Amino acid sequence: MRLVDALGTLASLDAPAFTTREAAARLRVTNAHASVSLARLRAAGLLVRLRRGLWAFRDRIDPLALPEILTAPFPAYVSLQSALYLHGMVSQVPAVTYAVTLARTRRFSTPLGTVSVHHVQPRFFFGYEAAGRAGGRLATPEKAIVDFLYLTPARSGLFRALPELEWPKSFRRSVVRSIVERIEPASRRRSVSLGLEKLLDARRER
Repeated sequence: MRLVDALGTLASLDAPAFTTREAAARLRVTNAHASVSLARLRAAGLLVRLRRGLWAFRDRIDPLALPEILTAPFPAYVSLQSALYLHGMVSQVPAVTYAVTLARTRRFSTPLGTVSVHHVQPRFFFGYEAAGRAGGRLATPEKAIVDFLYLTPARSGLFRALPELEWPKSFRRSVVRSIVERIEPASRRRSVSLGLEKLLDARRER
């Protein structure tokens, strides 16, 4: 199959990203043959490889949807420093995109940017809204704060200190406290609650 024909066929795929197996099925070739064609399209700058066996057209990927594309079939949403920046609560642009996921904690380096995903338990996977062009999910300001405090004990040390916060008038203390009440175990809930109250006290003093 000519490269231009392969490109046209793959462009007809509806999904923003696709696997080598899915490409092979659409092209009606073996996985090995599809891998060769995909690598050639990548070398020509027509495709990007997001991770092993996962490919995409660069202009089809919404940055807010990228974490979940990388963690599929597990869900993910943008949170932590990235969500705080997008909500205008911190001024420093994060060097990577931070996300919360049901998949294992992992860091992805892709041509579209670096994504750092962090595992939480299923019962704590909530507090996000649809965002971006298509398929993206973004934590609410309240959940982004709690996610940060929840992950403070992580061995990575990525969540030990928050930069100075700008609190939006719409920030809801009752909502953020209700999120903390859903944390298990109780020891983690107490530590998050203590950290939250310190932040809220500092907010009142400003």
